[in-house]
Amino acid sequence: MAPQALETDYLVVGSGAAGMAFTDSLVSETDAQIVMVDRRSAPGGHWNDTYPFVRLHQPSLYYGVNSTPLGSDAIELRGPEAGQYERTRGSEIRAYYARVMEKRLIASGRVRFFPNCEYVGKQRFVSRLSGATFDVKVRRKLVDANYLSPSIPALTPAPFGVGDGVSVIPVHRLVDVVDKPDRYVIVGAGKTALDACVWLLRNGVEPGDIQWVKPRETWLQNRSYTQPGELVGTLLEGISLQMEAAAQATSIDDLIDRLEAAAQMRRVDRSVRPTMYKGATIGDWEIDLLRRIEDVIRLGHVCSIERDRILLERGSVATSPRHLHVHCAAQGVRYPPALPIFAADCITLQPVRMGLIPFNAALVGFVEARRDDDAEKNRLCPTNPFANTPLDWARGTLVQMGADRAWSKEPDLQAWLERSRLNPMRGLRAHADEERVQRASQRFAANVGPGLKRLAAIVGQTAA
Repeated sequence: MAPQALETDYLVVGSGAAGMAFTDSLVSETDAQIVMVDRRSAPGGHWNDTYPFVRLHQPSLYYGVNSTPLGSDAIELRGPEAGQYERTRGSEIRAYYARVMEKRLIASGRVRFFPNCEYVGKQRFVSRLSGATFDVKVRRKLVDANYLSPSIPALTPAPFGVGDGVSVIPVHRLVDVVDKPDRYVIVGAGKTALDACVWLLRNGVEPGDIQWVKPRETWLQNRSYTQPGELVGTLLEGISLQMEAAAQATSIDDLIDRLEAAAQMRRVDRSVRPTMYKGATIGDWEIDLLRRIEDVIRLGHVCSIERDRILLERGSVATSPRHLHVHCAAQGVRYPPALPIFAADCITLQPVRMGLIPFNAALVGFVEARRDDDAEKNRLCPTNPFANTPLDWARGTLVQMGADRAWSKEPDLQAWLERSRLNPMRGLRAHADEERVQRASQRFAANVGPGLKRLAAIVGQTAA
């Protein structure tokens, strides 16, 4: 079949959280025509393939797209997170993105969505169902919303050998277990593994029936300090405590110790110093559950699982065919080289603020709509690569605080930030009279200058 010809202003490759938030911004701020392409059958990116018990790690109040609320914007009244904003479950997020695509983007008359299609480069994509090829004339820019797409267990083979007779499942199949194994062996150290352990424990599995194979320990953010909306004073308090810790720190280890003492950083095992930091959040109730698991294996990454033993980088432990090994060991976030977000004919969606994928993409969409010069756009949207180590917290904080300073001098950006539902700090001025906000503002003002100076020195010392 001859290729079919399409013409559009923007070709957006990927309809996950970043692609959807960017496109929503363009629809709001421009009259551009947009073609969206995704290899999956529905919008929502990796949310279509993740484990059934997944929940947002941040409040729903600032996730999704700017134009459409996610959930009810409610504060929990009961349960372990009473007093905090709700965190939406995966099934609700998938339904949300389907609704946004149909009722918001396509309904605008300016967005055409091509699911089940593979982008093959050179502004061409191919239907995975029919084989039809589409050549797209792009008047403005190609938008790569897949550059940082995560690697998840459902789509990634276990990164270790598996012998005959060994029971290994990816984490999303944990809900399908019908016969209790002698032991659940959770393989992985990231947030997916933490979620798997918490889910098992909350569903009545005894801690002694769980073995946790952790190649690394991770620092985690205290979720109670990520609260927006009516609780935005808590968020500001957390930022002020972080700047206070930074202003007094003498090294990266001292900085993290101070952040832990200020209840900003958390770790599951107090006796082991983490070497990993990826920005995941956690509640104290989850930590309390996880600390009940005593059989924790710290011998590096798994090399292979045989019928009667697990071979690791620094040793081995016994196992059994009656043990169920749960693969949570996909890489998760990826770390390709950082690129300028704006180029002559391409936009590569990447973070600006740490950990806020929808916000960052929506911001990039707004800046694309309101600025003409790519150098100016990149000044306002500096690339801030995903974190992997504690030092990346310091580096990422420097980048995002620099961006915040640049935005403060741009009246249209300030107005957008104040009306953006994806901005966790939105509405802070309305709470300026609260005593907690005033204390936090004073602490922040006293420490932000010295704190940023110390962070720059720490990053520079470590790099040298």
